[in-house]
Amino acid sequence: MFWILVLNALLLAFSNSAVALEQVQLPGVHADLTCQDCHGADVKASPQPSALEVQAEGCTGCHQGYERIFEQAMTTRHAEKQFCERTFASVDKKFFDNSCNSCHVSDCLDCHGGDGHQIRTPGNEDCLSCHSGYFVGREYLGMAPREDHVRYQRGLRYQGDHVLKMRPDIHAEKGLGCRDCHSMQSLIQGKPSAQNCRDCHQPSLEVVEHSIPAHLEKMECYACHSAWSAQEYGTFFLRFGEENSDVAVSKFKASGLTGEYLSRAYLRKQDSPPLGINSRGKVSPIRPQFISYYSDLRGGNFPLVENRLMGAEWKAFFPHTTRRGTMMCDSCHDDARRYLLEAEENRIYRIDLDGLGLSSFWNQAGQMVVNGSFVSPQRFIKIKEKNDVYTKAYVEKWKNLIGIDVNSSKD
Repeated sequence: MFWILVLNALLLAFSNSAVALEQVQLPGVHADLTCQDCHGADVKASPQPSALEVQAEGCTGCHQGYERIFEQAMTTRHAEKQFCERTFASVDKKFFDNSCNSCHVSDCLDCHGGDGHQIRTPGNEDCLSCHSGYFVGREYLGMAPREDHVRYQRGLRYQGDHVLKMRPDIHAEKGLGCRDCHSMQSLIQGKPSAQNCRDCHQPSLEVVEHSIPAHLEKMECYACHSAWSAQEYGTFFLRFGEENSDVAVSKFKASGLTGEYLSRAYLRKQDSPPLGINSRGKVSPIRPQFISYYSDLRGGNFPLVENRLMGAEWKAFFPHTTRRGTMMCDSCHDDARRYLLEAEENRIYRIDLDGLGLSSFWNQAGQMVVNGSFVSPQRFIKIKEKNDVYTKAYVEKWKNLIGIDVNSSKD
């Protein structure tokens, strides 16, 4: 009788397990798959077949080649690790793990969602949950990071963060999502996008700015057509450690630390970005990423180290804030500050007097572009020249703005 009861119990457990497995219903194109199709012959041995640890073997059995998603920037974080090595490694060997390792692709489900049984195509919300804050993403929908101080933490919220409402990208207004330009194929190949501007748009030479060959040959389209970009001048990393976490809460209104650190910005701007030269040799928007400072606030007699400049690095990038129109000619041809060539008498922020290690955020001295270069003073002198071509285009631009026919002979 005893063994009959044991056998019945085992049969009942197996039956319940089988029923549980049969009750999993996959949606869409995966509806006809069996458990073994993804998990292999031994389901228990492969509980997460979509993870980096197994190179997503449960997914790549069908989606061949997609394991390369784990070889590109969102997974390897190669650029971030290099930044930490050349900056914060001298004061904290574990800075990357403490401050930079919370957001990266380690599983197909990071983007495709759910528990693996409710797989979906990623939407904007999925992308922008990571591409947020100071990193390119949310500005596409017209949202900029707000200042850190508690008095600015108000108004519009998006995915739990307070954001400043700005003009969105025209492509977002027309209904294009992230994956319309950033396809899965481009991601697994490590490309920034599946197509560039001119794959969809051919510049009309009837547009004043397009009629100047140098603009089309030497500039990225988004150097002129980016309406604004989020910029952060001075990123402070305050190291509290566990012993001073109460100070972070009481004095800095921080609800919690990321590892041992709390980060705060000196100045945030949301206007036309500075210009430099990217890795393609073309004029491109650039922004600080990052002008970084380190303060060691651990221990009883803090600060032990205060506002130590660790690196002043800029990056050429593509602001996702494209608009049809452009700014006026003199905003590029006359504004030395946009090239980090600010004149001494025009300085507003005296960060040199604050002991921040630079004469100015908008002075090239002591700073670098990691994926390109600054525009040289000699090149800016040529940019400033007002020759006949510039004068003619400048007049035509103003005539267009005030509604005068540029082909008219009227004064």
